[in-house]
Amino acid sequence: MWNRQKLADKDDEKIPNDKLTPDYGALLRESAILTTFSVFLFGFLLNISINPPIGFILIDKIMILIALFSITISAVLFIMPVIYHHLEYPYLDFDKFKKRTHRFTLFGLIPALLTLFLGLQLATRSLMGNFVVSSVLSIIPFALIYVFYRLRK
Repeated sequence: MWNRQKLADKDDEKIPNDKLTPDYGALLRESAILTTFSVFLFGFLLNISINPPIGFILIDKIMILIALFSITISAVLFIMPVIYHHLEYPYLDFDKFKKRTHRFTLFGLIPALLTLFLGLQLATRSLMGNFVVSSVLSIIPFALIYVFYRLRK
């Protein structure tokens, strides 16, 4: 009996202590914030697509449509931890829940970033009038975020 407890203590030492998510409430609150962000962005994009500005050309309308689909996918992925919480409660494996929630969030960030890029590109193109220049200007914030992320180490 004592040997089993000693082995269990050694196994516990190998598991990192996750202080960021001590309970599932923190994970669900994070999901709620991201869901709120994506739904607000969806509402703005939906309004623009229903009432497009007079100067919108076909490429602008296609970009709005892609952005709408992208933010819809993102919103659904951000909602998935809440759905998963209700389907799987009570949890047999909380670590599995944390991993899936993390995966849903990461996969949801990709279309959210794409939507932000497309929205910024549309805004800069309407001001600059040139597709290439607006695309280059729209890449700058994302490139800066990547550089700062890499420099943090």
